[in-house]
Amino acid sequence: MDVLLGGLRAVAEPTRLRLLALCAHAELTVSELTQILGQSQPRVSRHLKLLCEAGVLDRHREGTWAFYRLSGRGECAHLGRTLVDLIPADDEMLTRDLSRLENVKRVRAEAAADYFRANAEKWNEIRSLHVPEEEVEEALLHLFESIEMSDFVDIGTGTGRVLELFGPKIKNGIGVDLSPEMLTVARAALQNANLSNCQVRQADMYNLPIGENSVDGITLHQVLHYADDPAAVIAEGGRILRPGGRMVMVDFAPHDLETLRDEHAHRRLGFEDSEVENWFKAAGLKAEPPLYLEGDPLTVVLWPAIAREQGGKAAT
Repeated sequence: MDVLLGGLRAVAEPTRLRLLALCAHAELTVSELTQILGQSQPRVSRHLKLLCEAGVLDRHREGTWAFYRLSGRGECAHLGRTLVDLIPADDEMLTRDLSRLENVKRVRAEAAADYFRANAEKWNEIRSLHVPEEEVEEALLHLFESIEMSDFVDIGTGTGRVLELFGPKIKNGIGVDLSPEMLTVARAALQNANLSNCQVRQADMYNLPIGENSVDGITLHQVLHYADDPAAVIAEGGRILRPGGRMVMVDFAPHDLETLRDEHAHRRLGFEDSEVENWFKAAGLKAEPPLYLEGDPLTVVLWPAIAREQGGKAAT
């Protein structure tokens, strides 16, 4: 009762209700919310603090920025969504706020497009060396067909493409990446796809801000060839995977293209099946048969594994 009353008190103020509604439509920074509301940053920050303390908004830091969104978990998460749904769609104030929100989204999309254009040549050069990405995506989706997924994590999400792919099939999706520029691209992609159930976070893949045994599916799509310690990344993924959940690592079979190391910062020139299987085993996962998509000169491999049940018994 006290938690519910606290949530109601927090939202029972015009500016805070507007903030709640905006954060239900998009993940926003203080500066973006200040721009939309036309109020001072200290004032907006105070309101956001109260909403977060009441549990109706979630806050996470990304470098010097903080992002806010409608809470998806906790005792007041349902309250926040219910109150937002009760606001009339034709409310004059809400209509004006959402119009300004569209301007903010447009600026985001333009920034993402600029970054993508600046790096497209590099990505296209690598894509030309292996099978079409559509084939990889189809195979990736197929490997998760037998898993009932509610919570999903894409480690090293990059442009957010894997979240776009799985977003319609899951309840909650999180993509993690260290690059602020790539997170800008991913946010714009998810925004354009209207995938409000998916979000991205700036995080270290060796130390994920996610609890143990809390997700059903994990992907590592073309990320481990950049890693200093791929085994540690897989172990961290194994930590957050629920028993019976599946992890799929997508990367290259061993190759000798030194240009990928010299010009594209690849630390590893592909992976052997045996080393990937050993990493899975050390992380408490049961390796499944890999899938090869042969290209010229690069072969893409999808290495799936399933989390063992409690006590070490292999999941079936």
